[in-house]
Amino acid sequence: MIVVVRLSVNVDHVATLREARGGIEPDPVAAAVICELAGADGITVHLRGDRRHIKERDVRLLRSIVKTELNLEMAITEEMVNFALEVKPDQCTLVPERPGERTTEGGLDVIKNMEAVKEAVKRLREAGIRVSIFVEPDDEQIRAAKEAGADRVELNTRAYSEASTLEEREMELERLNHAAHVAGELGLGVNAGHGLNVRNLGPVAELPNLLEVSIGHSIISRAVFLGLEGAVKEILEVLRRKTGQ
Repeated sequence: MIVVVRLSVNVDHVATLREARGGIEPDPVAAAVICELAGADGITVHLRGDRRHIKERDVRLLRSIVKTELNLEMAITEEMVNFALEVKPDQCTLVPERPGERTTEGGLDVIKNMEAVKEAVKRLREAGIRVSIFVEPDDEQIRAAKEAGADRVELNTRAYSEASTLEEREMELERLNHAAHVAGELGLGVNAGHGLNVRNLGPVAELPNLLEVSIGHSIISRAVFLGLEGAVKEILEVLRRKTGQ
């Protein structure tokens, strides 16, 4: 049986490089085109409250040119929900956001923020937008995501990707495997992401019920040496090898 695991490439760090000089290049929109031509199944961007990298202009242009799927990572704020309803990406991934963090540090606490999450999910889904919630591989958070009305969960793979020993890595992989089982039993689609790269992706690609992986930093980093097309194809080769695509 062929299991199709899609690759969504996060182009935030192309915008980070652009903002380092305050100019117009490199353009994350142009990067998205290259990623799609290389075989990526989707493009991910995170429009942060501080606009540190991706801007509204980028998202609007991406919505008009992306031929696969556009995934907008966003905080559960009125501003972001309204923007998503205007742009209408194919998928919104609800994430926590803390001022000053270098990158998203953990999963969204759906239990603590249940009412706000429910309201955001309701409004987005009524507009025909698929909703995923970035969560820790934790049973209670996954069940809360289901209660909130989400279509999918994106399992945070940070602890797995940062494991320093083989034993720790195997333990974190088992947590992910269990979480993916629980999500599937609840009827939730499963995405995964954070810290994944060509070396550690293989075992994650074999998680049960997995539909999509989101990878950004490692692809943009590898692109320095391989070119963006080569970096995307390198990840796709791992997915094909592990899933029989």
